[in-house]
Amino acid sequence: MIFKGPYPDVEIPETALTPFVMHRASELADKAALIDGPTGRAISYAQLSDSIAIAAHNLAQRGFSKGEVIGILSPNCPEYAIAFHATATLGGIVTPINPLYTHHEIAHQLKDAGARFLVCTPMCIDKASQAAKDANVEEIFVFGEAEGATPFASLLTDNGRATQVEINAREDLVALPYSSGTTGLPKGVMLTHYNLVANIRQMEGLCYFYEDDTLICVLPLFHIYGLVVVLNMGLYTGATIVTMPRFEMESFLKTMQDYDVTLAHIVPPIVLGLAKSPVVDNYRLPKLRTIFSGAAPLGADLTRACMDRLGCVVRQGYGMTETSPVTHSSPAPPRELKFGSVGVPAPNTECKIIDLETGEMLPAGERGEVCVRGPQVMRGYLNSPDATAETIDPHGWLHTGDIGYADEDSHFFIVDRAKELIKYKGFQVPPAELEAVLLSHPCIADAAVIPCPDDEAGEVPKAIVVLKQESDSQSILDYVAARVAPHKRIRYLEFVDKIPKSPSGKILRRVLVDAERAKAEAL
Repeated sequence: MIFKGPYPDVEIPETALTPFVMHRASELADKAALIDGPTGRAISYAQLSDSIAIAAHNLAQRGFSKGEVIGILSPNCPEYAIAFHATATLGGIVTPINPLYTHHEIAHQLKDAGARFLVCTPMCIDKASQAAKDANVEEIFVFGEAEGATPFASLLTDNGRATQVEINAREDLVALPYSSGTTGLPKGVMLTHYNLVANIRQMEGLCYFYEDDTLICVLPLFHIYGLVVVLNMGLYTGATIVTMPRFEMESFLKTMQDYDVTLAHIVPPIVLGLAKSPVVDNYRLPKLRTIFSGAAPLGADLTRACMDRLGCVVRQGYGMTETSPVTHSSPAPPRELKFGSVGVPAPNTECKIIDLETGEMLPAGERGEVCVRGPQVMRGYLNSPDATAETIDPHGWLHTGDIGYADEDSHFFIVDRAKELIKYKGFQVPPAELEAVLLSHPCIADAAVIPCPDDEAGEVPKAIVVLKQESDSQSILDYVAARVAPHKRIRYLEFVDKIPKSPSGKILRRVLVDAERAKAEAL
């Protein structure tokens, strides 16, 4: 059966993202739109609107035009929003990049996306410069100052104002984040203006954002959750957004206390800390009304513990980079929450559960793969028609690769993953990428990577390795760590004589995962 949520469908305008998001800028002119948490530096809605138009004009003067790509490699800061929306104003495309990536990972994304310019911070300039050279990036802009880069501030010199270029909302891309999808290496997720506008309207229909909210933006803006759900939805609503460059529990709590944060978007490892860390008792959060947890499943017991300790509502959501991202959310009235559930389908969203073997639709209560269909579903993967076809079927259903079930009230529960992706603190870790790094090691003959459950991170990567000549665990772990971002590092290593594979040579990852679970249960 096809499931829909209790919310009425919403109207989705076919419009460019930036004027849609900034539609209240003149009305809320003097209100703080963005505050830099560590310094208290604030940008009003009027200042933000002006800065976007000025930066867009100066980019256009450099010849940047519709359809071209800019990479942003930066921790959270107010200028991130200016760079993103200045690009969007010109019909350009932003590819957001994790600032913890190695220069090889940065170069791969820039090259694959075809980026013309790169915006970064001084702390990233060394690897950014190296990556930009490898990817033939034309110019680097920097928030602040760094040798070999153009100050981003130069784009804020008022030489004129650009207006929104004409776009085809359903076809023209505005964001190109990278995701591994259900399998394989990271791929560019083609998100249109219509995709993001649709998801913002869908979230509006979920009734938990308000103009008088103060949001904390600790989730990274290179991640679709932070970029769309916190930044763009927050601006659309007319809220004030406090940015933090990174998560650290004490500074996170102090920022929430100092700025009277009312709505916090976080991930399960942070919920765990809020429920159990003793430092929470040192802070008072009387204004905190709602915590919204996403990016990975949140258990019922942890939900209750956090709500009881902080005296606020904890809502859970579900989605993917490929769905812009929200497809499900806990309902607004607290009495309708079901602990452990990712909620009900968002407005304008259809969902179904299918049998993993036959593809047939299943009724309520039966477990299978979760599939979704709606206006927030991506246009496809960049330059990857085969991967797109594997993920979105001819009827428009996106196959999430997650295993779950829906109850009789259309509340969805995610119980496992059919796809190979490892979720470390909400971040994607593609096994295929780590396997490629392992196989480049001169002592390794074969390798497979699987998820290992972890109380704090959710899952961590474990490598199963066949040696062709003698080596030790630590040297292999160090070898991988030097080549990947910190969240992708292998935490455990096991040596075996043979990796189980299908007749076609594909790693039987499920066999390895089941064996790992059996070992854990036997302890």
